[in-house]
Amino acid sequence: MRNPDGLPFTVNGQLPDLDAPTLIVMMSGWIDASGAATSAMEHFLSATEATTLIEFDSDTFMDYRARRPIMELREGINTRIVWTVPEIKMGVDSEGKDVLFLSGPEPDTSWKFFADTVAALAVQLGVEKMIGMGAYPFGAPHTRPVGLSATTPVLAIAERLSFARNTLDAPAGMSAVLEHAMTEVGIEAMTMWAQIPHYVATMAYPAASARLVDAVCLEAGLSVDTSQFRREAGVQRERLDGMVSNNPEHVEMLGKLEEAYDQAHAGSGPSSDEPVEIPSVDELAAEVEQFLRDQEQGS
Repeated sequence: MRNPDGLPFTVNGQLPDLDAPTLIVMMSGWIDASGAATSAMEHFLSATEATTLIEFDSDTFMDYRARRPIMELREGINTRIVWTVPEIKMGVDSEGKDVLFLSGPEPDTSWKFFADTVAALAVQLGVEKMIGMGAYPFGAPHTRPVGLSATTPVLAIAERLSFARNTLDAPAGMSAVLEHAMTEVGIEAMTMWAQIPHYVATMAYPAASARLVDAVCLEAGLSVDTSQFRREAGVQRERLDGMVSNNPEHVEMLGKLEEAYDQAHAGSGPSSDEPVEIPSVDELAAEVEQFLRDQEQGS
């Protein structure tokens, strides 16, 4: 419900005086291959011991017939209803730097109003910049570093980040809408996207979560440890290497992906003038996912 002042959010206590925090955004409901951005956000919240500062009004922004609340039933007793709402949380990194997080579900309605409300709150809280996180399937091999792309309304920011830049028309998530709302109030805004090998996009991919956390920390000047992700990524890399190596066809496909990746990142082509022929996204995904399922069933 709205607070007594009629605002579309409630504040736990009072808005604090923060030292130029970064607002990190990851809202569920849009593209997040492997759940990499969700895992990155969960890691940030845990590492900074973040607590809820602001809860947005559910009746203003949520459609609970599309996203029903959870009834906690205990021995026939309806103990409580859990309403999932967007929240702004605040935490502190290992060096004592303030940081804010916008998490929870994307609003179901009133997107412009929500974005303007978040931007106004960001100004009040002294936010220095906003960084969104996401992840999408991409034609890349798991044997190479996780690539990043970025979106931002400002050319100078895109050039400074030096990430991949795409050209397309696509449905927007709330992070993209917030980029414009923040820019309009003078706050730097961008979203970082991890590129997930498309044949593992349905399973967790800790290497991508580590990449997102590290990239956000570098841009925001934060200090958050990612060693846990890297240990998990090492174990997964060994498992994937072993599974692929058992099938000559998949070894060949992986080699083509590696060659195409290396060409793209080296800035020069191979000795031959002919382009490297790699399987289509659908072909590779279908073959390798089936292979992985077969391995799971046989283990």
